[in-house]
Amino acid sequence: MQYTRLGSSDQAVAEAIVAQETQALVRWGAGDPSGFLDICHPDVTYFDPFLEERLDGLSALTSTYERLRGKIHIDSFELVNPRVVVGGEMAVLSFNFVSKDGNDTLRWNCTEVYRSAAPRWLIVQTHWSFVQPAGATA
Repeated sequence: MQYTRLGSSDQAVAEAIVAQETQALVRWGAGDPSGFLDICHPDVTYFDPFLEERLDGLSALTSTYERLRGKIHIDSFELVNPRVVVGGEMAVLSFNFVSKDGNDTLRWNCTEVYRSAAPRWLIVQTHWSFVQPAGATA
């Protein structure tokens, strides 16, 4: 994991955020979106390649995620090269996500902006997109 600053408190924040994100992804892979809903701020904004517009607010995100409850299954996943930038009450987590379900492998880019809501950190902005290297066809 990469950190932009090496202070022990920043490292602890980064490790906590990555652990929190990983736990939410474990639940997501088992068909339970509540792991993410539990760590989102009420004013969260959300971008996803399956949606035409940004979602604003936890109730809109909850409505969208509830339609997926029980429909997602991931056999295994990996957070590739997670990087956390900590600055005061905000932190940005970015990583590549590789998930496997049977013979299917999906590759994503993810950026999560967290804000301190002591004693934990909550997602205020989330952005997921498919990995499409230059020259790839959609």
